[in-house]
This record gives sequence, structure tokens and C-alpha cells, in this order.
Amino acid sequence: MHFVDLKAQHDSLQPLLGQEIQRVIDTSSFIRGADVDAFETNFAALTGSAHCVSVANGTDALYVALRALGAGPGDEVITTAHSWISTSETITQSGARVVFTDTEDAYFCLDPDQIESKITEKTRGIIAVHLYGQPAAMDRVKAIADKHNLWIIEDSAQAHLAALDGTMIGRFGDVATYSFYPGKNLGAMGDAGCLTTDRADIAEFATLFARHGGKNNHQMEGICSRMDGLQAALLNVKMPQLPAWNATRREAAARYDSLLSGLGDLTLPAVRPGATHVYHLYVIRTAQRDALRSFLTERHIPTVVNYPRALPFYSAYDYLGHRPEDFPIAHAHASQILSLPLHPFIAEAEQHEVTNTIRAFFAANI
Repeated sequence: MHFVDLKAQHDSLQPLLGQEIQRVIDTSSFIRGADVDAFETNFAALTGSAHCVSVANGTDALYVALRALGAGPGDEVITTAHSWISTSETITQSGARVVFTDTEDAYFCLDPDQIESKITEKTRGIIAVHLYGQPAAMDRVKAIADKHNLWIIEDSAQAHLAALDGTMIGRFGDVATYSFYPGKNLGAMGDAGCLTTDRADIAEFATLFARHGGKNNHQMEGICSRMDGLQAALLNVKMPQLPAWNATRREAAARYDSLLSGLGDLTLPAVRPGATHVYHLYVIRTAQRDALRSFLTERHIPTVVNYPRALPFYSAYDYLGHRPEDFPIAHAHASQILSLPLHPFIAEAEQHEVTNTIRAFFAANI
């Protein structure tokens, strides 16, 4: 059993993937080129965005977006206490100061009720993360941002094509960022990322900044962050499959919901009202997380903890001096959460194996 079965995914797309790899080799179209241009056009259309700027990875997408929005020394940017560190480290790298907020107990996303208490005269924007495939409460986040004249970045690395009340994520903020790390809902065969926006000024800055500020006539000092032609070609093959893959993820999540309902102290992942969840991860909660994980591992069932600590409690943020009571929900979740195997190619029999094993654990530990 695999936590994510990329071999099954790639086997399902042969021989086309192999043909595309050979074509890129034969044409030596490794940097930029027609495949990257096609990716940007295709992904902009898929997400309903006016512009798509490809970059080397999802972390760079966040950093480029922050720079495009003018984040810098003396500024503060508000974000969630529960995410992968790319969300917060890029704020610091831009020169701004990261300001963490606690998360919603049911949905794992930034809690809108916590935002306004964090706003100061230095606040410039908010990064909302659509964690695990769940849309953040963007209607409320946007209302707060509009009230205080703040920009919004939607960190959409785990939520390709998720939606809230019929509006696709990425359509609420000034810019959305995406990762195409191999295990993502839409994944490359290496690192890749992009940002999408309807704002021409952001797209123009991002395009220049991510490519050394221009070629031969450098308009600014930039960075080197480019999606390579091979990754673009492979993503163009996979992209049409994404809606179906997301639907299969939802079906698998519903199966887990049914098979695990009412079991022990398990809390199953809730779906925000009006949300289209895309289940990048299926994350359960239990006070017996570590014992359950060991039980599953001994029986060759892979699990992952996403993530073992809330961001404010990593050594990287010791300088902020936070305590567990500052972020009680995110801190508690870190010791309870466990991600179960889920991907578009998981078999029903595999899910039954997972859930039967979890049932055996609770039967022995009541």
C-alpha cells in the first residue's frame, strides 16, 4: 500500500508521458519555450485567471507574490499558525514580519475571528492557506481585508480547483500561489509552481522578478525561478485529468467517512458549508495519535503527520516568544492529527484494510 501512488498515476498516462519526455529531449526545449507558454495559458484558463506566471516551485511562488505586492521591512503579514513553513518563511525572506493567527477547530484553516485583533498600522496583507484541500473562509477573510485595505495571497498549494460557494479558490484574493510538487493533486515529476492573478501589474512584476529582472535590459534585481520545459510538458498532459482525479479523491474521502464514522474518539475531516473540498490529504484527529500511528505502521499501513508542530513553535520562530496558549487550537491539533492514505488510485480494498486496522486498534484500546 502507498500513501500516494505516483506509479499508478503515471502508468495510467502512458505512453503519452514517455512520448512527451522524449519530445522535450529531442527538441532540447528545457528552459522556457512553447511548453511553458502552453502551461501558463492552460492553467490560467483552468483557474479562470487572467494571468499565470510559472516559477520553479510553490515556495518561490509565495516569495515572488509577496515581492510583487510590495512586502518589505517594517511591514507585517498575517497568516495561519498551521501550515508548511513556506507560508511563513517567505514572509520573513521578503523583509516583513510574520504575524501568526490561530486556526479553526473544525477546518484547520486560518480563523477569521482572530484576524482583526492582529491588525496594526504595520499590517499590509494576509496569506490565507487552503490547507489539506479545504477552502479557507475567504468570504470573511476578504471582508476583513477590504475593510482594512489589505491585500490577500491565497496559498493554494494543496487545493487545486477547490471552491467556496461556487467560486474557485484564487478568485478571492489579489494573487494565488500553487505548488506542483509530485505528490500534489496536480504534480510534476520534480519541483514546479506558479502564481495566478487578474492584476496585470502583479503579473508583469512577477514575470520580470522571477527571471532576473529581464534579459539583457535588467529593469530590477530579481531571482532565477523558472519552470523547466519538461515539467511544463508533463503538467500539460496531467492537467486535463485533474477534475476527475479530484472527484475520485472526494469519493475515497466519503468512503473513509462512512467506514470510520462513530469510531472511538476519532474526529473526521469536516467540510466547510458551501465548500468543494479536493482532499489533498484526509486528516483524522485522535488523542491516541502516536499509538494509532505505531499500530498502523507495524501493519505496513503508511501514514503522515502534517504537521508535527504548529509553526510558531519551531526553533525558527523562538524570537517571537510564543506560548501554547497563544494558539491553543493549532497547538492541540499538532498532537492529534494523522493523514491516512488517499489518492485517486487507492482501491476500495485498501481503504477497507486501513479502516479495519483502525477499528482493531480502538477495539483493543477502549
